[in-house]
Amino acid sequence: MPAPTTAMMYAGQDLAQIQKWIEGQKLKAPAMKDAPPFYRNLEAALDERRAGHNLVTLHRFEHKVDFSSNDFLSLATSGMLREAFLKELERNPDFAVGSTGSRISDGNNAYMESVESQIAMFHGAETALMVSSGYDANCAIFSAVPRPGDAIVYDELIHAGVHDGMKTSLAATQVPFKHNSADSLRETLVSLKESQSLIRQGTRCVLIAVEAVYSMDGDVTPLAEIVQVVKDIFPAGNAQIVIDEAHSTRLVGKNGRGLVCALGLEKEIAIRLHTYGKGLGAIGGMFDFASPRTGRNARYRRLFFGRLTRVPLIAAILANSTVLNTLLKLCSARHIHDGAIVSNARGDPRRLQDRVQHLVRRFCENIEADAAWDEAVTAGICSMPVSHDVESRPFVTQFLPVWTRQGQNYFLTMHLHGDGYTAIPIDPPVVPRGTGRVRLIIHAGNTDEEVQGLAASICRWAREMLDIQESKTPGNEMPSAMRKVYGLAQAVDVHGLDPSKLAANPFE
Repeated sequence: MPAPTTAMMYAGQDLAQIQKWIEGQKLKAPAMKDAPPFYRNLEAALDERRAGHNLVTLHRFEHKVDFSSNDFLSLATSGMLREAFLKELERNPDFAVGSTGSRISDGNNAYMESVESQIAMFHGAETALMVSSGYDANCAIFSAVPRPGDAIVYDELIHAGVHDGMKTSLAATQVPFKHNSADSLRETLVSLKESQSLIRQGTRCVLIAVEAVYSMDGDVTPLAEIVQVVKDIFPAGNAQIVIDEAHSTRLVGKNGRGLVCALGLEKEIAIRLHTYGKGLGAIGGMFDFASPRTGRNARYRRLFFGRLTRVPLIAAILANSTVLNTLLKLCSARHIHDGAIVSNARGDPRRLQDRVQHLVRRFCENIEADAAWDEAVTAGICSMPVSHDVESRPFVTQFLPVWTRQGQNYFLTMHLHGDGYTAIPIDPPVVPRGTGRVRLIIHAGNTDEEVQGLAASICRWAREMLDIQESKTPGNEMPSAMRKVYGLAQAVDVHGLDPSKLAANPFE
């Protein structure tokens, strides 16, 4: 079926952004011989990236059809959220716009502590700390919490923020385990216990780092199994779990409290991280603690010496909670653009969480039913592991990564851009080498028609790639969307364009 008309209207915008990127890859230092050395040297350093066509440039993919942003519940663009935010500010008319100082000096306030208490209560935690971003929280936790002699064991696909936190951690022992494998975790912990006498004696600790939902793969951590493994190996409690719920907050569990609450494991997890710039459509984040006596006052340099946006940031978080609690009681479609909330024949509103579940399952049904997709998967052109057996799962995630052959994730990305859909190609080092993909994200604000159009567009690409592979398009070994990109490169005199370097990956 053809792509929706609304998508076609915005397809040309992406070509303009791609052209802007291509123009940014032209070398600049050779033409700056008379410039001051500072600027010439800076451009020379940037030219090293331009030579490989991988200089990052800012871009705007301003489609009406969003399949790439982290606004999972479509609340960031919600008039209802904006209204609640402004009302919250009205209730606090004397707020300071600036931070006035770091939080350990005079940057703390009663309003901030009140919201932290409310959020902690919502997630069934004892206490919580507000942060400016999930990334900062991960960095803060893993740089500040582990002590000398402690160890960190982490899922091999853990977020970059954890790795950056570990770089400044006092825990010299940092060991990965196989992704989402409770058996691999068990082997790793047993080995660690046998080799580290202080940990074996219980005087030093182990922190286990996992994510609730992994956005690059769209899968869910086997948290109940992981908790049991940790308790089996370290019954004295000197091993604790830290979980990043960035992609599950407000998407998983009753009222969106996250995976930990959905499984009833609130007392089994030492630290949980929640971000508010994703499912909650706001900004910032929070990490909470199972114990009120420890954790809150650790020396989090990023938190204590950094700045928060104070009342405006906090008001946005509180407004979001207010909006979602209202939506859970009575949702109104007029507050969010078409498709965000739908009602059944009796007029009963459906939750935003349920809307995402419906759309993901609908997409998987559509793509699995298309013969071109099935043939392309069989031919090894592409695959989407998370689309298998969705009907048997209690819940599905909002992430739909389409795996492709090396470099061909850019082919698919440009094809989707041409049809008016936003998409992001993902390559190393964000994902392991040789596992390039296009990450698609379903939002509560997407319509059924948009999701069907997305599936149809992918299947048209799959058919084109099959035809190329079977030599049914002699002289056209490159898909049509990529030929347009090469045409743009020629127009701005950028030669030797490598399709595998059409974008960098600063997205996660």
